[in-house]
Amino acid sequence: MSAAKAGESAHASEGHLRVTQVRSGISTKPKHRATLRALGLRGVGRSRVLPDRPDVRGMIARVPHLVTVGPAAPEEAADQRERSELARRARRASEGGASAPADPPAPAKRARRAEKEPV
Repeated sequence: MSAAKAGESAHASEGHLRVTQVRSGISTKPKHRATLRALGLRGVGRSRVLPDRPDVRGMIARVPHLVTVGPAAPEEAADQRERSELARRARRASEGGASAPADPPAPAKRARRAEKEPV
């Protein structure tokens, strides 16, 4: 890899993109809907600040007719990260955190079902 390309890729990883959904994913291909969800877009008019990386650029290239893309400031990315973390903490607190009991494993369910069925 040449030094110029290495410099470009390092510079691209530092930037951020603001991706806004402008058209609905309804009546589009399932792969397009999945790409919108992977980008974090859940409806028309919603925006996300994403890192300017090749994988994100590839997802955007799959759905250019559904989104608009523009530059974003690093402050916007930090603000979005902070809001996401606050929402994650609130969701965990409302669910009871890690102290919530897990579902019983599948073999125990099978054993109960076997008890109920006549042999």
